[in-house]
Amino acid sequence: MWQQTHRCFYEGISKKEIWRLWKDIDNWPRWHTDLESCRLIGDFKVGSHFFLKPKGMKAVKIQLVDIKEEYEFTDCTSFFGAKMYDTHRVEEQKGGLLLTNHLVVKGPLTKLWVRLVARHVAESVPEEVRSLVDLAKSDY
Repeated sequence: MWQQTHRCFYEGISKKEIWRLWKDIDNWPRWHTDLESCRLIGDFKVGSHFFLKPKGMKAVKIQLVDIKEEYEFTDCTSFFGAKMYDTHRVEEQKGGLLLTNHLVVKGPLTKLWVRLVARHVAESVPEEVRSLVDLAKSDY
């Protein structure tokens, strides 16, 4: 198993606005700058899936596997021999919000998928979260 966590505290944003932007999967490319497109099939609920297309790559099917409304959600990407879980959490703290992104890769081919995908995903998280927060502040 491999895992990596990114946490950052932000002031001047609304928990509801962050949650609204996360649920609006079709518009993730507004703040997730390395995406060409994203498309949710159905509603934002456990069991639904979406197609995420990074720029210059094929679309990947990702399933929503856990949702705690206005607190956190986890999505899962299934690879041959491994699964990658990506948990997004928003917590109200005194004076602002703590945003957490936790990536976990499990399975017999974990090392391969960390090298091919997960490490890049983890490295891009800080910039994506800053973009998300900037958008939340401008939309708020």
